[in-house]
Formats: sequence, C-alpha cells, structure tokens
Amino acid sequence: MRLIWIVIFLVVLVWSGIAPKDLPTWGLEVFPAVAGAAILWFTRERFPLTTLVYVLILIHCIILMVGGHYTYAEVPLGDWVRDATGGNRNNYDKLGHFVQGFVPAAWRNFFIVSFCLGFSAFYELIEWWVALLSDEAAESFLGTQGYVWDTQSDMALALLGAIVALALLAKFHDRQLQGLSA
Repeated sequence: MRLIWIVIFLVVLVWSGIAPKDLPTWGLEVFPAVAGAAILWFTRERFPLTTLVYVLILIHCIILMVGGHYTYAEVPLGDWVRDATGGNRNNYDKLGHFVQGFVPAAWRNFFIVSFCLGFSAFYELIEWWVALLSDEAAESFLGTQGYVWDTQSDMALALLGAIVALALLAKFHDRQLQGLSA
C-alpha cells in the first residue's frame, strides 16, 4: 500500500508541476501536500496511521496539486460542475475546503472539528497575507472570483467537512485503529 501511495503522489505532483498556470501559486498550493508527505514519511514508524487516513490524505493532496496546476478558479472539473448546475463561479476550491475539514476529522470529534476550523481560518489568513504582499499572485491564490463571502464560506465548508467525516467514518476508522493495536 505504501508504494502505491508514493507512486500516485509523485505522479500527480510531477504532472501538476509541468507548465502550471501560475508558478508561484502552484508552489503555494502544493507546499502543504509536499510538507504533509514528508511528515508522514518521517513519522511512519513512530506514529502509524490507518489505511483509511492515508488514503484520505492522498485524496486531499491530489486536490491541492490539481488546484495548484490550474489555480482553483480554473480547474476544469469546477467549470463542468458550474456549467451543469447553472452556477456563476468555479467552486473547485469549495471541494478543497470541504476535504480540508473532512480528512483531518477522520481522527477525533470536538478537538478535530476545532482544529479543522482553526486551520481553515489560519489558511484564509495566509491567503490574505499573500494578497497584501503580492498584487500579481493575489487573485490566482485567493481565487475569490468576486464572491464577497468566499472566506466565510470556505471556513464553513471546512467545518461541514469535519462534521460529515465524523458522522460517516467514525465507526469504520475505530475498527481500523483497533487493528493497528492488535
């Protein structure tokens, strides 16, 4: 399983880095995935996770790398959903924020929901700081597309993702944790 995870991660990472729409934005979006993969690698023996958590983390990394390649506002899947639903903006970033809450919440309830919401808020602050420091990368990285409530809806979706993950995955994940300790 570990080798498959690594291969998928590296293939998507390399693909995302080939001619991304905006290189600084790509770096900002992909950095958390690369940092997370490094942390997982160095802690794999001391702090093993369940297969479910590793798969969820990989899905989250792929979402980040795809968003980094196109910029979140221009991911084709988001355009397709927008067109199919008659919407007026590409909401791929909303998927990313939902997963930002969903994946970590596979661990534990109140603490995890609080962490997910706090991390989402911190990430929104990073986006704001980047916007202040760099007029050029601001629109690509922020991806607000003129939506005045973008920051608040991003945090709300991270909160929703955390709660949904706890409701849907808790028993399944608990069984996998029992298998690790056996």
